Amino acid sequence: MRGGRGFLTEEEKANRPKVTWPLIKRILSYLKPYWKQMAVVLICIVVSSILGLLPSVLTGKIIDKGLIGRDMKMLITLILVSLGVTFGSHLIGVGESYLNNWIAQHISFDMRNSMYLHLQRMSQRFYTSNNQGDIITRMTSDISGVERVITSTFTSILSNTITLICAIVIMFRQNPILAVVGMLVIPLFVIPTRMAGKTRWKLTQESQECSDEVNGILNETLSVSGQLLVKLFGKEAYEYEKYRSVNKKMIRLNIRESMAGRWFMVIIQTFSSIGPMLLYLVGGIMMMKYDSNLTVGDITVLVALLGRMYGPVNSLLNIQVEWIRSMALFTRIFEYYDMPIEIENPENPVEPEINDGSVEFRGVDFAYDPERQILKNVSFTLESGRSIAIVGPSGSGKSTLINLIPRLYDVGAGEVLFNGVDVRELDLNYLRSNIGIVSQETYLFNGTIRDNLLYAKPDATEEELIEACKKANIYDFILKQEKGFDAMVGNRGLKLSGGEKQRISIARVLLKDPALLIFDEATSALDSISEQKIQDAIDPIIAERTSILIAHRLSTILAADEILVVKDGEVVERGRHADLVKRGGVYTELYETQFSKAIIGGEQFIPTETEDTDYLNMD
Repeated sequence: MRGGRGFLTEEEKANRPKVTWPLIKRILSYLKPYWKQMAVVLICIVVSSILGLLPSVLTGKIIDKGLIGRDMKMLITLILVSLGVTFGSHLIGVGESYLNNWIAQHISFDMRNSMYLHLQRMSQRFYTSNNQGDIITRMTSDISGVERVITSTFTSILSNTITLICAIVIMFRQNPILAVVGMLVIPLFVIPTRMAGKTRWKLTQESQECSDEVNGILNETLSVSGQLLVKLFGKEAYEYEKYRSVNKKMIRLNIRESMAGRWFMVIIQTFSSIGPMLLYLVGGIMMMKYDSNLTVGDITVLVALLGRMYGPVNSLLNIQVEWIRSMALFTRIFEYYDMPIEIENPENPVEPEINDGSVEFRGVDFAYDPERQILKNVSFTLESGRSIAIVGPSGSGKSTLINLIPRLYDVGAGEVLFNGVDVRELDLNYLRSNIGIVSQETYLFNGTIRDNLLYAKPDATEEELIEACKKANIYDFILKQEKGFDAMVGNRGLKLSGGEKQRISIARVLLKDPALLIFDEATSALDSISEQKIQDAIDPIIAERTSILIAHRLSTILAADEILVVKDGEVVERGRHADLVKRGGVYTELYETQFSKAIIGGEQFIPTETEDTDYLNMD
């Protein structure tokens, strides 16, 4: 939560950024392309600030020469000049505001593009290690905060400084004694402002915390899942009372905050009157007792200038807070910019002589962090046109193993070869365009079936779409939809069942036409009927393509040419189903606890040795 105006939160105090010259230079580098526009903004601010003070000076002339001097022509001239200057000042202010916003928007445009490009190049480790909400916040709120820094903080500091300096100079030129009196009054205005501000800030914090609590209750109890839980446990009255209690607390805090603002205004208005009254009193004494050359117009000018100083003084007292927040914003953004890109495209990528989808692991080690080794000395070869099933207990490293092939991560030791070349020497676009992965958690964009399919191949023809969908065993379902390929799938595909989403995902991968197909637990979260439909789609696909299958169901495993058994990050067994069952090792244990009740063809399948061998030898 951001602090109130003029005050830092405890979190902001604890995380106060260290402001260094390299940091300042880096910030200025974003302004450099727009230095001409910035120069114009600077000129506009200076001219506008000076012109904004002139009407106060002209007021004294209007009183002395126009009213007291009874010179109508002079009075009208001075009034018109004052109006013209005021209009000119506001007009320049509009131009300065437009140009300032233009610069801010273009800088944020540059930063968002740069950040998005950088994030796209980050490895999968970055996204699994960082909070998604924090990533989005850096892209949105933090960069939007930079816009506010440019349009508000920097220009406000500059404008208020110029206004204050000009006002002080003019006041001392008008009358040094009254100028000193006016300057002594300013703390009387500032002190209650900050005291009242602290009170309001404390109440605002409490109110915001209470508001967060209210929003939390609403998010939990008015969501689809939350409402269902409330109804099933009959907690409607309980949740209502909890909401009512917090809501009542928030109302009380809002009233206190509002009234604190009212008392604040009473104090400020009272102290704001003291300065002018003192100037009138001291000025009157000087005029009456000491036969001073001081005029009524001079006193009026000083009072007007004193009034113009209150705002800039109060704003400049908060420079430290605004400056710290501004630097903190840039620091948070630069933290992401400075995160190294773990998976880099090679400068001179190697072109493979063949593209058959073959894969080879040579003594591969991998760890997400030094304390936890995931893969240990993994070696195997998958030849073109063949298929491998990878099985093993949960957490044994199966998914990690396949993530190394498209370089979502890089190996810690050893090599992963694709088409006979180390994947680290291949062009990333070439590598990933030749690998298709169907994962357990299917992700569909909120659009039509066609949109999701064309994501793999934007220029695919209708015939190619139909062929891919037929192979994925989803075309009949699409035909039944009122809008066919143009039927909406909903957010994350929520309008479709798990099996339907998965088959669309398979069709999307087939449109990509990769040399290597990987199925990562593609049927694990589905019912037996949906699984069978997907299995009917997968079987002919793996028969004609180089494939890797991470599986927990016997039907999928038996369709592979070879089975790799992974435990604790090591390949502990490999071979055909019948041979592995006989060994009495890890695979036998998995078979007896997980695989033996697999459903094939709608019936329980507990194969004998002969049946296993016959199934494996089927064409």
